Amino acid sequence: MSGAGFDPREVPVSQVDEHLPVLPPDWLQPAALRQHFAEVPLALPERPGDGGRFAGREPRAAAVLVPLVMREGGVQVLLTRRTEHLRDHAGQISFPGGRVEEGDADAWATALREAEEEIGLAAEWVEPIGQLPRYQTVTAYEVQPCVALLRPGFVLRLDEGEVAEAFEVPLGFLMDPARHQRHRVRLPGVDREFLSMPWQHEGREYFIWGATAAMLRNLYHQLRQGR
Repeated sequence: MSGAGFDPREVPVSQVDEHLPVLPPDWLQPAALRQHFAEVPLALPERPGDGGRFAGREPRAAAVLVPLVMREGGVQVLLTRRTEHLRDHAGQISFPGGRVEEGDADAWATALREAEEEIGLAAEWVEPIGQLPRYQTVTAYEVQPCVALLRPGFVLRLDEGEVAEAFEVPLGFLMDPARHQRHRVRLPGVDREFLSMPWQHEGREYFIWGATAAMLRNLYHQLRQGR
């Protein structure tokens, strides 16, 4: 769903999930997030993948960091906007991350290495707290999301070849299903559904959709477990 000429913002909204409960603010505090991932078993993903993959691509292991910044006003999710010239997911809103390399010990090693390479985030600011289920993208990546808390005070240095911008969105906004929009689109030979969570800030819209929105929805689903 990320081919040339496809603009997800032009696909009509078929449903908004406002009927689902909003996660209470106290569930989204750092201590509660630590406790949840330490004590609650990992649930099956609500959204396991995009559905299918581009022909001729073999599955490739990848990992992303889901960075939750512990701001005084509430936890924020750190996201990036990718540059427009990339082969895959150009211009899209993403988590820092990328494919697993031979020297990576595990998914955390990949996520932390990629976060440092892409946005200059040093590992000393990162507190790993858990993982979400793997997510399969249409571009054949098997993505392991690694959830971490970030201490404020870090300074980012963006790799301008890959990342156009880094920004933060309140976790409470993203965990409110009234912000979760469903879109249905017919592509050659298949009907697909994707989620979006548009974020407006200072007169700009950040259209969070696709794999990033799906992994955020899996985070919402996970945080509802055991309640």
